[in-house]
Amino acid sequence: MNQDPRVLLRTMLDAAIAAALPDKTLPAYLPSAPRGRMLVIGCGKAAGSMAKAVEDHWPGELSGMVVTRYGYKVPTSRIEVIEAAHPVPDEAGRRAAERMLAMVRGLSPDDLVLFLVSGGGSSLLSLPAPGLTLGDKQAINKALLKSGATISEMNCVRKHLSAVKGGRLAAACAPARVITLAISDIPGDDPAVIASGPTVADATTFADARAVLDKYHIIEPGKVIEHLLAAKEETPKPGDPRLAKTELHMIAAPQMSLEAAAEAARRAGVTPVILGDAIEGEAREVAIVHAGIARQVKRHGQPANRPCVLLSGGETTVTVRGKGRGGRNAEFLLALAVALGAEPDVYALAGDTDGIDGTEDNAGALLTPDSLMRAAAHRLDAKRMLADNDGYSFFSGLGDLVMTGPTLTNVNDFRAILII
Repeated sequence: MNQDPRVLLRTMLDAAIAAALPDKTLPAYLPSAPRGRMLVIGCGKAAGSMAKAVEDHWPGELSGMVVTRYGYKVPTSRIEVIEAAHPVPDEAGRRAAERMLAMVRGLSPDDLVLFLVSGGGSSLLSLPAPGLTLGDKQAINKALLKSGATISEMNCVRKHLSAVKGGRLAAACAPARVITLAISDIPGDDPAVIASGPTVADATTFADARAVLDKYHIIEPGKVIEHLLAAKEETPKPGDPRLAKTELHMIAAPQMSLEAAAEAARRAGVTPVILGDAIEGEAREVAIVHAGIARQVKRHGQPANRPCVLLSGGETTVTVRGKGRGGRNAEFLLALAVALGAEPDVYALAGDTDGIDGTEDNAGALLTPDSLMRAAAHRLDAKRMLADNDGYSFFSGLGDLVMTGPTLTNVNDFRAILII
């Protein structure tokens, strides 16, 4: 091993992010010019940088609009970039979705809609179904975020409360051709789940959405429950003729980023072990499993001898019980610290590749073998702070938050546990 552990962990995170940047991955998937109009629309944390990549590599006429998170806007000249709120939708996102739906109406068979989508689009492109308000959607989003529901479960509900999700936007584009370019932040890379699949047929039903709310004992707001019970208009299903002229290309995904991080490890003389790109579950429980694998490496040289790094992606969840600060990556890392104790020779980094862990200003944090000792010196109680969901404050107190700022892409969580 030829690098400082902390430097190497950050190098691997940077490699993972770089592998998913739209200016590298998108141009190869651009289609030929249509006979009619070229309309570019999109949503997600990477939507602005995706729009910029299209502009930079498209020689002909085009127009359009995308919506991204506040702070993620990039300069464009032909495609308008709107900013809105994430993870709870706001009025700016509602207006953007309304405008986008109006833009795609009345297209001809000669027109082409290029839809740019990445994680975060569910909140950013939020147009309530008839009879519902933005306030209803905000309330259900907050309840789902606190419940510990998986991203697939949350998006199942969102599709059935929306005028644009679950294939509805593509249906509105008919008879135009629709090409979707997607960056996956979803465990398993299911395109129907990325941003709740505005241009993808939806196999879930109103009954499935009701089952999610029942599972997590969510009974408010009443208008949402009534809408799901009424089940008046299902989302477009596989085989729907309105979606016959749609196609999708995955231009970046978590596995690609893990492989880039693995290559960075090899260059440093460290053996990479990719545990999986679609790991889900409660962050603190996932941390316990990862701690067990790290100890197996130290004690038995399995699944690899030292020095090695355990790499994983996916999206954990946090059932919020406390009042502390921190996203799922800080929660994972604090739980890992508690599970490992002061295990020598084990370093770790966990972060979100979009640069924002939950709703905080950090991408993630770093854990070192002396983190608990330094925490004690600062009167930071790891177990108590974990119980209060206060991972941000713990690592902030140690000066070990990882700050990247907006990365302009999003392939979800990145975790690296380095055993030297």
